[in-house]
Amino acid sequence: MPSYRELLCTKLSTNFREATEIVTHSELPKASAGHVVVKNKYLGVNATDINVTNGVFNENPPPFGTGLDAAGTVVEVGPDVTEVKMGDYVVYDKFGAYAEYVEVPIGSVHTLPELSPAALPLTVCGISASIAITECGELSTNETVFVTAAAGGAGQFVVQLAKMAGNHVIGTCSNDEKVEHLKKLGCDRVINYNKESIDAVLKKEYPKGIDIAFETIGGEMFKTVFDNMAIRGRIIVFGHISEYRGDTPRSSFTVSAMNEVMLMKAITVRGFLLRTYSEIIPKHMANLLKLIKEGKLQAGVDPTKFHGLEQVPDAIDHI
Repeated sequence: MPSYRELLCTKLSTNFREATEIVTHSELPKASAGHVVVKNKYLGVNATDINVTNGVFNENPPPFGTGLDAAGTVVEVGPDVTEVKMGDYVVYDKFGAYAEYVEVPIGSVHTLPELSPAALPLTVCGISASIAITECGELSTNETVFVTAAAGGAGQFVVQLAKMAGNHVIGTCSNDEKVEHLKKLGCDRVINYNKESIDAVLKKEYPKGIDIAFETIGGEMFKTVFDNMAIRGRIIVFGHISEYRGDTPRSSFTVSAMNEVMLMKAITVRGFLLRTYSEIIPKHMANLLKLIKEGKLQAGVDPTKFHGLEQVPDAIDHI
């Protein structure tokens, strides 16, 4: 009887390596009604994987699956499934994707013309970026859009989508290599925060403020963003990476400190969580695939190679 392996969270921790272990199952998963079984070839690695192992997204105690997205080949189709067939290449998002075989609901599956890791940035990062900037950020045109971690998985898409809509885009990053990458994506002003003060640049070069901020860092970065918002500016709280591991002191900047400025400048602060927008995911995925096919959108993939479930913790440390 064929077996397969899965990377399970066996104890809660922000240290992914310590929180997980590989478990072997004696039987392959079966495709129930409305589901397919996918043999994974490529796994998506996300910064929020350590939130998964820390129990942020799961109310149940360990053990539970890890990983959010993957690409592979359909090896079994459940009853009443007509959208795909055995042998089709697909990409999908589902908790528990870090496994050799996964049963996936058909609503989370998107077919691919070829099996490539290039599709992986779309399933979590691309879709999240698209929905966040358009729905939460109320993306318009001729505005100033500020993107933190702009060279990251989601940030790269926000930069491109905001530029396509006709906006001036500012992006932050950590080194000169990323600066050049962001310029190629169309970023109008790139701030290497290891060489320039973000707050000083914004106050000097953008005295009217930021119209839309895509904020993923949290802590002091959020305060800098908030202090430089324009009238009726919109802040999208997409994450707080600086505080994920719990080893960075939390900012003393509180909601009570924001109230007066929010009122007087009519600033909107909106949190984003992908699963609360499930009904519009197919629409956004279709649009992203169309833009990539037309050559209008680039989906960057880190070229560093990691192999097997054993190296998933290494890949997470890498990002």
